[in-house]
Amino acid sequence: MSNMNWANRVTLLRVMFIPVFLVTLLGEWPSFFPAPPGWQSAQPWVAALVFALVAATDAVDGYLARSRNEVTTFGKFIDPLADKLLVTAALVALVDLNRLPSWIALVIISRELIVSGLRMVAVAEGKVIAASSYGKIKTILQILAIVGFIVMGSPLLDTVGGSGFGATFTIITWVVMGAAVIATLLSMADYFYHARNIITGPWTRKQQ
Repeated sequence: MSNMNWANRVTLLRVMFIPVFLVTLLGEWPSFFPAPPGWQSAQPWVAALVFALVAATDAVDGYLARSRNEVTTFGKFIDPLADKLLVTAALVALVDLNRLPSWIALVIISRELIVSGLRMVAVAEGKVIAASSYGKIKTILQILAIVGFIVMGSPLLDTVGGSGFGATFTIITWVVMGAAVIATLLSMADYFYHARNIITGPWTRKQQ
């Protein structure tokens, strides 16, 4: 990694910390090594903090790449992939914990796979589809909603916000997730619109 620029190092660090987030959220303490007092209550909050910090590195590597003029082909590939892996891991974990309906995770993950496929076709055609504001909005909403679902139901919500705050927080979190799903679908439609020439062809054919 000695020849790798700092932006790509930060991106790879984001990928490496995804298992750390999953272990923090899903992991159980072994029976021979009891958990510290209060860990069960603190676990979702620690997991949410790890997720938020890892997600925030997306802005860091983007800033480094632009400010240092170190935008690379590898960075263009690995940066969006790292974001998709993080969001996908979080959604699958939330479904496993029975906190999130599986259809929501499927809608969001399917969108990412479809758009990734379109990007691959665009690259093969030598074209670039610029990221739209819809994509940025859906990413922010997804991150906020995931953080909310991680800590949703925690008794500490009522302790910090007062009686009944937990129920209010749950409603807000569901509204944000609903907005995230809508933004996800809109961003996919917008991506299809800008990729319409690639979808309809003509496609590059190999020389015989």
